Amino acid sequence: MPISNSIAKLVVKPVPKIISPKAHEAFDYVTLGSFLMGAVWFWPRNRRATIAALICGGAEFALCLLTDYKGDLKNEISLQAHREIDLGLAALTATMPKLFSLSDDEKKFFLAQGAIITVNRELTKSQRVSLSTESLDESCRKSFAEWLTRRLTG
Repeated sequence: MPISNSIAKLVVKPVPKIISPKAHEAFDYVTLGSFLMGAVWFWPRNRRATIAALICGGAEFALCLLTDYKGDLKNEISLQAHREIDLGLAALTATMPKLFSLSDDEKKFFLAQGAIITVNRELTKSQRVSLSTESLDESCRKSFAEWLTRRLTG
């Protein structure tokens, strides 16, 4: 993990987890928007930085679409798994300047983005989903049964 991400993780580790899953989702979309704005900003200056920003933005967008932020088991990736993938995305983002041989100006953008993703991940409250039938309403139980059937049958 790049040093900026490690420092961000260490700094916020003792801070209470204050970001709800809904706020985490909003932060993810803001991060996605900043990657897209970064791509637009870099376009006339450095095409490699533009490509790097689009790669990171595309990965963030895919992760947002697949994540079950509400805990109702309707999407493929749980918030817990999403938070683990966020660490990889933060590392990928912070490594982009080295992979694409970017200058210091572009490097700052990607290091900051990686640190922001790490902080968002570290400050998000854990989401616990109870799978007992008493705690899930009928539609959630049906969705879970459909999801489990899809997973077991192929």
